[in-house]
Amino acid sequence: MSKNNFISISELAKKLNLINKKSGKLSTHTIRFWESQFSQLKPTILSGNRRYYSNKDVKKISLIKFLLKDQGLTISGAKKVLNSNINNLDDYNSSSIKATYFKKEIKIKSKELLKKIKGMKK
Repeated sequence: MSKNNFISISELAKKLNLINKKSGKLSTHTIRFWESQFSQLKPTILSGNRRYYSNKDVKKISLIKFLLKDQGLTISGAKKVLNSNINNLDDYNSSSIKATYFKKEIKIKSKELLKKIKGMKK
């Protein structure tokens, strides 16, 4: 198992923009709290008791952040959404919360790809 396939908790907090507005510090404690609440979150713990997250973990935590912060769900509401056994966008009602999340993710990825394509043309 290579550390290169993982990101640290501080890198994850930065990626998810989990920053304390008053102090400007990364809110890694939020991620640790979510780990205690959501059984789906199991980071890899390596030397020094440091947490590392795979791409799969990042996607789950990103969805949890979306459900809690963007959609305003409670923890129990987010658990219900996560525990639904729906894994593809095709499985969702087009107005569902998870569909909204996946549409947002697709939009972000599309913009990133367009930037890369435009960069290649130059």
